[in-house]
Amino acid sequence: MNTYQAEQTVMLFPGQASQYVGMGKDIYESSAAVRELYDFAGQEIGEDIAEISFTGPAEKLKQTRFTQPAILLHSLAVLTVLDGAVEAGHAAGHSLGEYGALVASGSLTAKDAIRLVVKRASLMESASCEKPGTMAAIIGMNLKAVEDLCAEVSTTEEVVVAANINSPVQIVVSGDVTAVEKLAALAKERGAKRAVKLEVGGAFHSPLMQSAKDGMFSALADIEIQAPTMTFVPNVTAQSATDPEEIRKLLVQQITSPVRWAQTMDCMKNVNIKHVIEVGPGKVLTGLAKRALGPENSVTLDTLKDIETILSPAAS
Repeated sequence: MNTYQAEQTVMLFPGQASQYVGMGKDIYESSAAVRELYDFAGQEIGEDIAEISFTGPAEKLKQTRFTQPAILLHSLAVLTVLDGAVEAGHAAGHSLGEYGALVASGSLTAKDAIRLVVKRASLMESASCEKPGTMAAIIGMNLKAVEDLCAEVSTTEEVVVAANINSPVQIVVSGDVTAVEKLAALAKERGAKRAVKLEVGGAFHSPLMQSAKDGMFSALADIEIQAPTMTFVPNVTAQSATDPEEIRKLLVQQITSPVRWAQTMDCMKNVNIKHVIEVGPGKVLTGLAKRALGPENSVTLDTLKDIETILSPAAS
């Protein structure tokens, strides 16, 4: 793996819904530096996030205020053990995953990323309680058709928007429960292969998250952000961002803006990415990247064994 050219390699960082009970435990047990990160996060949260990550229960881990820090910590644990041994020239993260990508690119310290994500998760959970909502995945319908349905269903009282553009034919919508349910039913009537309500805690990346967006503006105000040392592609624009102040603004906008993942993959295709490394739990982003990029090689770094394999002499 070490023979891969950095300019043709991207690190991708997963977001919410990639979590599973037990994730990161083997990495935690192998590294004192990783244990320090979990201890720091636990102090920030006020609960033992290592215990929640490793033993659950799953319903507790699914709570947004725990899910987001747990996933970030898993990604940071992988980066900590890699210790720069694997070089990539590009980084991107799906929603929450942007914070892991910014640590990888040198824009944020690990502890600042943890502080921000703990705050972000708390704000988003609070916003979900204030304005309950949900999300649904629409499979087999293009973005224009989904956006037209959103416009048709939305009213001044209830809204639904395209929230995650995961691929040209996999769009997640987000908004008020009734509006999302109505759109899902209409989508199936009008040719979508599937319309699946997601098990999420709120209407993420929709106007219902406005209070969380306001809170993140304050949380980010005093955080030091450096210019990234590799190409960083944010969700809001799906175009490379290098200016720290632009990155700060985009992290705020991200809360209510769609995750333009399909466009992010287009950006990667344009720079001839051939090697994909997913850093953290699961392999959702690897699957999307395979379909979008057709990379020569893709690797998921989820377990300690995964990391040891990529670091072994045979892998280079």
